Amino acid sequence: MKLDVLNTMSREAFTEALGAIFEHSPWVAELAWENKPFSSIEQLHESMVNAAYTAGEERVLVLIREHPDLATRISIGEYSTKEQQGAGLSQLTPEEYEQFAAMNRQYTEKFGFPFILAVRGKSKADIKEAMAARIGNSPQEELEEAKWQIARITFLRLNDLIKQ
Repeated sequence: MKLDVLNTMSREAFTEALGAIFEHSPWVAELAWENKPFSSIEQLHESMVNAAYTAGEERVLVLIREHPDLATRISIGEYSTKEQQGAGLSQLTPEEYEQFAAMNRQYTEKFGFPFILAVRGKSKADIKEAMAARIGNSPQEELEEAKWQIARITFLRLNDLIKQ
């Protein structure tokens, strides 16, 4: 998809094209549409991130909670599926799956939302290490880290989808 084509789209078409960039949150694309035209992918991404993170604390938490647990066996979004497969999380042994499930539960119990990490380019070991390290963060630190990770994930997704 070309950026100049996105800039000419109606709100509905724009939201349809970019609605999955932020996990199960097409409202982010819908709000960002108001800032077009975009001169770069970076500007589009900044608009989407600003729309997401200025929508109010409760809406931000809902957005974060829309992300799936890593190494989950439930049905997840297309983008998340590809990203997790690329990190080897779809090929865990039963023991590894149980380890990830336990870490996910511990993390969610402490913070109230799933562990979020831009997994592209990371191995299972990298992900486990990050989970173990971040469980020691404060709730505020981890909220900010989750938001930063979502911004990283969505930037990568936009760059995969859009050509300047």
